[in-house]
Amino acid sequence: MGCRDLRKGKPRMGAIFNAQQIVNGLQVGSIYALIALGYTMVYGIVRLINFAHGDFYMLGAYAAYGAFFAFNALFVGKTGLMAFVVLIASMAAGGVIALLANRLAYKPLRYKPKLSSLITAIGVSMFLEYFLSALPAVGPSYRSFPDILPRVNINLGNAVISNYVIIDIVIAAVLMVGLTLLIKKTTLGKAMRAVSQDKDAARLMGIDIEKVIAFTFLIGGSFAGAAGLLAGMTYPRIVPYMGIQPGLKAFIAAVLGGIGNIPGAVLGAYIMGLAETFASAYNSLIGEGIAFAILIIVLLVRPRGLLGEKIADKI
Repeated sequence: MGCRDLRKGKPRMGAIFNAQQIVNGLQVGSIYALIALGYTMVYGIVRLINFAHGDFYMLGAYAAYGAFFAFNALFVGKTGLMAFVVLIASMAAGGVIALLANRLAYKPLRYKPKLSSLITAIGVSMFLEYFLSALPAVGPSYRSFPDILPRVNINLGNAVISNYVIIDIVIAAVLMVGLTLLIKKTTLGKAMRAVSQDKDAARLMGIDIEKVIAFTFLIGGSFAGAAGLLAGMTYPRIVPYMGIQPGLKAFIAAVLGGIGNIPGAVLGAYIMGLAETFASAYNSLIGEGIAFAILIIVLLVRPRGLLGEKIADKI
């Protein structure tokens, strides 16, 4: 995902920090945040950098694409219901594939050297991309993503904002608030925090460690799947390799905020989204590379990230 796809043309220097770019930056940050949360949750629980996470995002986009045409074939004129079904399909696809990846690829290596799990994650990523590309129903070429809802432009002062921008921000906000409530208020959320802080102590307290890990992969994968739907709606084309760049940038966002720290992942994602948007407004190539410049600076200046020192609040 490149932010030049979000913004039409390159504005003058005086327009770089206007309301239009701020809203666009929040939209990009919302998509990055949903992906980054999966990275940071999994790392907080099992200390795994899951480089296949960007592909759960890609699978969510394809699941939404398939659900759209399947729903249209069965029902006509039920736009609101269709949008809900497509969202559920994208989240289910990302979550289920993340669960399978954990069960089949990561769980057998849980107590092996960390490098084994890291290499396996890269292998899972490549397998998913090539497998989908080889499917006759998918193929390696770009596909146009359909309009889930009618597109409407809204004039807000000097800014012209698509309703899709607002939808992206609102859906991401609702999911993030839901995750916060789950982590803070539910028994399973408390178990996740306990496992994140001390697995051995959590096990002695009777917490099913593997159940918590599986649930973490399910939630993280479903959020990535939802991000895939939002990205497909925003830049209406999808391809099996679409998860590589967003996955890397969301990982950088998690590192920026402090990987393993949920508020840090969200903060890092919005900083990334705004920085990429403003840089792209000046020069699209700079916008594409700004994430990696941020990564280098963070690793040099503050390797733990902005909120990384709060170890007790990682999950």
